[in-house]
Amino acid sequence: MRKRVGRLVTNDPPLPDREWLDLERLAQVEVTSEDPTHPIESSLVPGAESGWRAAQPGQQTIRLIFDMPQGLRRIWLLFIEPDMARTQEFALSWSPDRGQSFRHILRQQWNFSSPDAIREVEDYHVELSGVTQLALTIVPDQRGGDARASLAQWRLA
Repeated sequence: MRKRVGRLVTNDPPLPDREWLDLERLAQVEVTSEDPTHPIESSLVPGAESGWRAAQPGQQTIRLIFDMPQGLRRIWLLFIEPDMARTQEFALSWSPDRGQSFRHILRQQWNFSSPDAIREVEDYHVELSGVTQLALTIVPDQRGGDARASLAQWRLA
């Protein structure tokens, strides 16, 4: 039997802001879709509170394209879904060669259900060097339907 016990989540950032990479300065970002009231910057910039949300349902990809190759030691993600019970899947991959090829980091599923399981926090310690692109692909609902992908926060160190 596989079991997963939820983590205690606080409203405090997982690290002081000064320890996270300054993604505004170090990278461009590409998204497959974006709700104008929830732009991608809202999930990548410390202090922003609304998070990113896709404009339409279905699979979405967020790609960070670094100006210079980066070393990554930590990937921290926060997803929040207070309204809809659903099973979300996301995958992370990285490229050492400007997107010519991607290497799989992980694939994860999470079941959102109100009121007890509305927040998913993922904190990964990695040893990646020479990262030129980092891609996050989100399938918001394994059953299909009208769910829209969203991301409250994405931090890298």
